[in-house]
Order: sequence, then structure tokens, then C-alpha cells
Amino acid sequence: MGQTVAGRFVTDVRVRWSDLDAFGHVNNARTITLLEEARVDWLFVEATDRGVDRLTEGIVVSQLEIRYRRPIPFGAQVTVSMGVLKLGGSAFTIDYLVTVDGLLSATASTVLVPVNSDTFRPRRLDQGEREFLTDYLSTVDQSTGNGG
Repeated sequence: MGQTVAGRFVTDVRVRWSDLDAFGHVNNARTITLLEEARVDWLFVEATDRGVDRLTEGIVVSQLEIRYRRPIPFGAQVTVSMGVLKLGGSAFTIDYLVTVDGLLSATASTVLVPVNSDTFRPRRLDQGEREFLTDYLSTVDQSTGNGG
């Protein structure tokens, strides 16, 4: 389970044996799965614990960008720190800092769009969601991982 640290949600994710490639480190596509697991801890578990549960009805990734910096080996302590870079009416952008044993291993961002659970069409963020996400608005220099 994660925690809020300096206006960011921080959680540890476990590397599974099946995440590894032939070179013994996490496959690039599986790194995206680690981001997803961290995001679920934040937007489904933490948000629901704080009374914001509508995101669990449906949310889609409309854009993803990732920059790999160093390999993620099996057995390492992988921590994902997330904040909100942009908050719009019906979409928001999350930035991710992935550290391995304290060293920056990847940076990423996703644009997420909440959807109506019946129609699967985009919907506007409600007031509770906006307030929750506003708590995590941040600016991070993804080249260094330092906030500002």
C-alpha cells in the first residue's frame, strides 16, 4: 500500500519472475505493467479509501510516454512516485518516477480519461475526483526526478 509524500503518491511494486526478459531485467513492456499496478494502488485503492470511487467504474489510457534510464533487475526495491501534471475537465496527466534501490530507472507520463461505465464514452471529472487529484498537482523535472 502506498502513501502520500510531499504531494505525491508513492508505492512499492513487486517485480515478478515473469516480468524478466532473456537478459535478466524487466522487459520494457512489463515496465508499463509496473506503472499500471502503482496507478491502481493510487487511483483505485487510495482514492476509494478517501471516498472517491467513481474512477473504478472506468478509466482509459489515451496516451503513454516512457523513458527508460537503467535496467530493473529481479529482486530490486522498485518504488513508483506519481503526481498530476495536468488536470483538465475530462482528462488528466500523471507523471511517474520509477526508482530502483533509490536510483532513477524510468520516467513516464500517461493521459487518463474517465469513462461512463454504461456507454464507455469519456465523461467529465466530478468534484470529488477533481479535489482528490488537485492534492497531487506537481511539477517534476523528469530528467532529474526533482520536484519544483
